[in-house]
Amino acid sequence: MIKLMAHRGPGAFAKAIFELRHYRAAKNMLLRFDHPLDAGKRYLLAGGEYPAQVRVKTPLGVVEPVLYGYDDMLTLNEIFCRDDYRCPADVRTIVDFGSNIGLSALYFLTRNSDVFAYLLEPLPRNAERLRTNLRGLESRYNFTQIAVALEDGEAEFGYEETGRYGGIGLAREKTTRVPCKAANKVLKEVLERHAFIDVLKIDIEALEREIVANIPFELLRRIRNIFVELNPMFEGNPLPSTHDYRRYGGVARFSLRCLQN
Repeated sequence: MIKLMAHRGPGAFAKAIFELRHYRAAKNMLLRFDHPLDAGKRYLLAGGEYPAQVRVKTPLGVVEPVLYGYDDMLTLNEIFCRDDYRCPADVRTIVDFGSNIGLSALYFLTRNSDVFAYLLEPLPRNAERLRTNLRGLESRYNFTQIAVALEDGEAEFGYEETGRYGGIGLAREKTTRVPCKAANKVLKEVLERHAFIDVLKIDIEALEREIVANIPFELLRRIRNIFVELNPMFEGNPLPSTHDYRRYGGVARFSLRCLQN
């Protein structure tokens, strides 16, 4: 608990006490972790050693992602217990901008056996860990080691030791040069193969609002759900003509409205 408070900050921790999503997460930790006491110790007290495999129950059975530190435990809880990316059970096509070590991809791929995911992540170490966490699911995803941006090219990518917090143009402990691909080009290529994208998830620590606001109407009308990690520059709904918007903690959720041709 002390570790969690220190990580979140006392103000954010106090606010969280009154948010329903955290009580949902606590309940789901009991239901979805195969060993909830160990998971709770890792999450609340930063206990346990790493790397570690944590067994999680999913609609397709138990999975055992490898976590490499406390920050990965936070991510696992946010995705599998707090339901940050909760989506319909019948999803089929996923696009994941900022796949990190594959925990979000693992969540989407275990909603049903027909899901196919397009995953993009620029950092080599995260890419290696992603492949480890998605072992056995290779036929159901396409992975590209690249950063998502507004246009093709290269960019300075700032990141820190855990690999969880990094993005184009960010000031971090470390920097590297990464290849970039335009977000709209990625979406267009996917929609040339599929009638709809059921979920577009964006967690790239930078450019989220710009990328969302620049998706053209002809693509937006074929994207059913969009989940975007919020940052201080992300306020309001940049998609008022196509999608309904609501906040779920630190995530912006957009759902496609019925549109006339």
